[in-house]
Amino acid sequence: MPINCKSQCGNRAALKRPKTGDALCKECFFAAFEAEIHHTISSSHLFRRGEKVAVAASGGKDSTVLAHVLKLLNERHDYGLELVLLSIDEGITGYRDDSLETVKQNRDDYQMPLKILSYEELYGWTMDRIVGQIGRSNNCTFCGVFRRQALDRGAKLLGVDSIATGHNADDIAETVLMNVLRGDTARLRRCTDIRTGGGEDSIPRVKPLKYSYEKEIVMYAHYKKLVYFSTECVFAPNAYRGHARAFLKDLEKVRPSVIMDIIYSGEQLRFKDTVKKPVRGICTRCGFVSSQQPCKACVLLEGLNRGLPKLGIGKKSKGERMIAKQDQELALRERANLVKNDF
Repeated sequence: MPINCKSQCGNRAALKRPKTGDALCKECFFAAFEAEIHHTISSSHLFRRGEKVAVAASGGKDSTVLAHVLKLLNERHDYGLELVLLSIDEGITGYRDDSLETVKQNRDDYQMPLKILSYEELYGWTMDRIVGQIGRSNNCTFCGVFRRQALDRGAKLLGVDSIATGHNADDIAETVLMNVLRGDTARLRRCTDIRTGGGEDSIPRVKPLKYSYEKEIVMYAHYKKLVYFSTECVFAPNAYRGHARAFLKDLEKVRPSVIMDIIYSGEQLRFKDTVKKPVRGICTRCGFVSSQQPCKACVLLEGLNRGLPKLGIGKKSKGERMIAKQDQELALRERANLVKNDF
């Protein structure tokens, strides 16, 4: 038996919203989805008129929907924003090279300028080469750290006021779970923030899709016939996030509201004053924001260039011992060469 749209528009329902369980026609779903994102933007004061905003574009469903909706809402509600696309090429053959073609299609469809930066030009390494050095374990650590800094570098080059990322409600709930399981209170403090960074030395990042379910983003892209890249990263199956995602999906089957429940829990968490807080500063090597000296990106890069790819993995003291041991070996080798040249 046909079901009528719950909004009483007179049309038949075409889908059931995963977030609310409401039966809606396509047009009412579009309106509700866009209105919720507009409410998130306006209630959180994410943007100010005249700002230049970089949309972190990967070609996937989240960044494609984000670019589409931001352009639509910017025109509909007269935000007065200048929107540009910023993409990072990690150098993953068979994945990023294909997804960047989708980003270029987004550039043409939404008439937004596009800037692409690569790990190769920024760091002298591609993820393919890094995985060749480190193996399939811990490769996501390198990619995540380098990608975050690459976005900062790109944003600085473009002279933008903020970076809009496609993090959705599922992503944030997964991050809360991961940080709880790892006991990472520093990241747990800020992972639910809709706006992070900012100040004199850094460009803030905002999450307009914070309260948007991943399933609804997929439905929106499907019914709107948006062009996006859906292949998973070839190195992702070994990522720790995958376990949190699988656990969250199992919980969602039992309780659909679990995603928002976890986000709300993360937002309400309070820590004792005795809990150590990371102090954000500027890396003395690269000049970008960091909570350690030198920053994680510089440590990982030094490890790769030294032939010690695991230098930045684990405790800082372990890395210092690795450097000291290598320096000692180099000194002994140099001394042996000097003795050899004397004869």
